[in-house]
Amino acid sequence: MSIYLPVLLMGLMALASYWLLRAAPEAALPAVARPVTNEPDYFMRRFSVKVFDANGVLKTEVFGAEARHHPDTDTVEIDQARIRTLQAGGLLTTATAQRVTSNAAQTEFVLEGDAVVVREAGRTADGSVLPRLEFRGDLLQVFTEPQRLLSDRPVTVVRGNDRINADSLDYQGDDQVVLFKGRVKAQLSPR
Repeated sequence: MSIYLPVLLMGLMALASYWLLRAAPEAALPAVARPVTNEPDYFMRRFSVKVFDANGVLKTEVFGAEARHHPDTDTVEIDQARIRTLQAGGLLTTATAQRVTSNAAQTEFVLEGDAVVVREAGRTADGSVLPRLEFRGDLLQVFTEPQRLLSDRPVTVVRGNDRINADSLDYQGDDQVVLFKGRVKAQLSPR
């Protein structure tokens, strides 16, 4: 019996190993990549997002009723949006619209429905005075680098006490140049 005991134990071990192998769950198969859809993959409701610089100074604040991220285009849509940005010299710029769509890099914003962009009055780094500047329209496209504002729909520009209506515009913020196209109507106040 002592001669067959090791063989018997080896057989029991083999049966136990076979049983454990059968009872163990199968290894997970690699997940099949799902096609990217336009369905939002996340959303936020009644939110506020703040962005600070390295020194802890507030740079940008975004408010909205609802935001949705679309993975196929990597864009974010915000309903009833209000965006406040403090620029280097302390100039405050505020943008509001019924809907704002932003690209992934947050360098392009499309404001739709009662779109308004306001840069409050202030001073430049060299001390010259910048009057309040306001853009109003149904659709405004804002680019941050370089600063540019476009619209191919009727717009109103208010600068100080001056008011200009045009069929479309191209504002280049770095150069402070506005190109109006189509029918233009201006009300300029004396200085």
